[in-house]
Amino acid sequence: MAAAIAIDGPAGAGKSTIAKKIAQQLNMIYVDTGAMYRAIGLYFHRLGVAPEDGETIGRLAQQAEVSIAYEGGKQQVYLNGENVTAFLRTEEAGNMASAVSVYPQVRQMLVRQQQKLAAVRDVVMDGRDIGTVVLPKADVKIFLTASTRVRAERRCEDLKSRGLPCDMELVEKDIIDRDWRDTHRAESPLRQAEDAVLVDTSDMTIDQVADRIIEIYRERQRPAAKTEKKEA
Repeated sequence: MAAAIAIDGPAGAGKSTIAKKIAQQLNMIYVDTGAMYRAIGLYFHRLGVAPEDGETIGRLAQQAEVSIAYEGGKQQVYLNGENVTAFLRTEEAGNMASAVSVYPQVRQMLVRQQQKLAAVRDVVMDGRDIGTVVLPKADVKIFLTASTRVRAERRCEDLKSRGLPCDMELVEKDIIDRDWRDTHRAESPLRQAEDAVLVDTSDMTIDQVADRIIEIYRERQRPAAKTEKKEA
């Protein structure tokens, strides 16, 4: 049976960075579901569809195909056959992704793809509803969080590193607005699973967070290993 680590949390909590590091250290596959949703956000942004036009979004979602491939050990995201990895970290793609992800047709289409991947590969998967909806039976569930200011600072550092402008106040406002949408949507709202471990990354380094989650994973694996040995 494939192993799975589910990492949930709000935008800017460090989910992707941490998940990549954990997957590398544990020799697992990293699945960035946020990138898949950003690809859908990019899809609708390019089409110029209004976020509140649920009927059109529901219909066009069925015409979109988002897939993940690993090239040179790095995850690449494809939208209808086009490699769109380089276009996913813009605020436009992120905001549209948050807006359209409230629609069941969008989420159901992507969840099916994510579950198929996790059924055959050991994965570290991060997103908003991994532990509650996508992988409810994951071996370990983590809920990462951080203050909105810290998350805004991280987002600005990321944007500036790619030569893009950043207004700290606007970015923090976008994060607060996105948190509200993610936690109040009717379909798979962002929430901590009952059996998830809460990890606040505000005052932790990347290595400290990764080490903590790996420690939790290995602690959970020990009882399972003992049970299997006893039964054998």
